[in-house]
Amino acid sequence: MHTDEELFFNEVKRVIEKDIRPFIEADGGRIILKKVSNGVVYVNLSGACAGCPGAVMTLRDGVERILKMKIKQVKAVKLVY
Repeated sequence: MHTDEELFFNEVKRVIEKDIRPFIEADGGRIILKKVSNGVVYVNLSGACAGCPGAVMTLRDGVERILKMKIKQVKAVKLVY
């Protein structure tokens, strides 16, 4: 039996794989879903995204916006290293 948190993690992972990863990889970056907890999604950005001044904007205006639009339980997206 899957917990709600596991189902939430899998749903977030599916959206990242299908709707977000292709755009980030097109610019030479990588995104890795680390964990979800209480509606907060924790991701790692690497490759061309690591140290890029636009990474925060990508996170907020891209990743977070898409996840919130597709999954109502998403409250925020945070960057982890």
